[in-house]
Amino acid sequence: MIVRLEIDHSKITFGEIATTIGKSGGDIIALDVIRAGKSKTIRDITFKVQDALVTQTIVEALGKLGGVKVVNISDKTFLMHLGGKIEIAPKVPIKNRDDLSHVYTPGVAKICSAIYEQPSRAFSLTIKRNTIAVVSDGTAVLGLGNLGGLGAIPVMEGKALLFKQLADVDAFPICLDTQDTEEIIRTIKNIAPVFGGINLEDIAAPRCFEIERRLSEELDIPVFHDDQHGTAVVILAGLINSMKIVGKKLEDCKVVICGVGAAGVACTQLLVAAGVRNVIGVDVNGAITSTERYDNEVWNEYASYTNPNKETGSLSEVIKGADIFIGVSRANLLKVEDVKQMAPDAIVFAMANPMPEIDPEEAEPYVRIMATGRSDYPNQINNVLCFPGIFRGVLDCRATRITEQMKLAAAHAIASVVKEHELNEQYIVPTVFNSEVVEKVKHAVTQAAYDSGVARKEHNVME
Repeated sequence: MIVRLEIDHSKITFGEIATTIGKSGGDIIALDVIRAGKSKTIRDITFKVQDALVTQTIVEALGKLGGVKVVNISDKTFLMHLGGKIEIAPKVPIKNRDDLSHVYTPGVAKICSAIYEQPSRAFSLTIKRNTIAVVSDGTAVLGLGNLGGLGAIPVMEGKALLFKQLADVDAFPICLDTQDTEEIIRTIKNIAPVFGGINLEDIAAPRCFEIERRLSEELDIPVFHDDQHGTAVVILAGLINSMKIVGKKLEDCKVVICGVGAAGVACTQLLVAAGVRNVIGVDVNGAITSTERYDNEVWNEYASYTNPNKETGSLSEVIKGADIFIGVSRANLLKVEDVKQMAPDAIVFAMANPMPEIDPEEAEPYVRIMATGRSDYPNQINNVLCFPGIFRGVLDCRATRITEQMKLAAAHAIASVVKEHELNEQYIVPTVFNSEVVEKVKHAVTQAAYDSGVARKEHNVME
């Protein structure tokens, strides 16, 4: 935490302030003078605390000191977001009038004409070749719900930062002030010319299904809803390695997926593409089955390719004998009693954030492999393992879309980063900082794009 204080030297010494912070539970780690005067000084004091309650105690104690005025309180997270987390920087310098005439008028006119005559030149002569749009309507921001376009900006900025740092992909946050499906589709289509791909983010179901489907059909660049497919790819990667540990075949496993929304549907589709034959989706009314008719058309379609044995009932009923549980729903839906009913060597991926479907400590005695979406537990299933490498690959080969074959290739590539001698119950997927991940995913996705016939750039041709 960082507290900015205005200190009246005639009334108090800095030693008294430091003592107050220490006695209240703070550990001072940095001091910065913001403005020094003869009688008063403004200082930023950075200190570590156990939790927010300690910070409040410190601030209250400082407020009681004579000669001290608390100007502002910040933490590291807020400071890292001041002014935003990304910026646009020029690639070529403009030092004189001649430089200006080449990058802008009159020289730029012949570049415009060249692209008009041959539109594919936009990939080599503009930022289109390496730029994607990270688009959100703010209807499903993290686990916070509908925060709108403004509330979504910090997440989309963060996504853009990760794209650049991990895969050298230039990404820009596009946060829309509309939640109308047709208007979202129309807007994205209208801005698409400058981008080489579209990453949809934090758009609520069922709207997200229609938006992605329509854009994929109507645009000639890849459209990828990361909340759906990024989650699915990394989950599949974790399961590929989990199978090696438990000695089972994925296609023989009974899989129960809790939460048949955007992520749940995408996970199911990818698991089915990977060969899994028995997937049961469970939502608020219990297991989704073809024996029922639902108001939600997505569920009716989902029922047509899942739950082959037409099991019915609640999560606690259909989880009996399941080899794998995947939670993409909300906290505390899976009980210890449910886990005890699963097959031997049970695998539980409880992905709800910030609180998973079951407390990992409660589940651990009864499962062989436990994974969550959190960074403070082993086996974090994190989309960051997926989207940078996928977009690096599709941009490099100028893919028109992302196929199931490309997603499967990405999952196997992520799984392959964990070497056989490293693989264990606490380490089934690599960390997001493993430098091999992006490279392996990029190459696997690029090859799959050529195999799928969706790559436009000639194979192995360097520009």
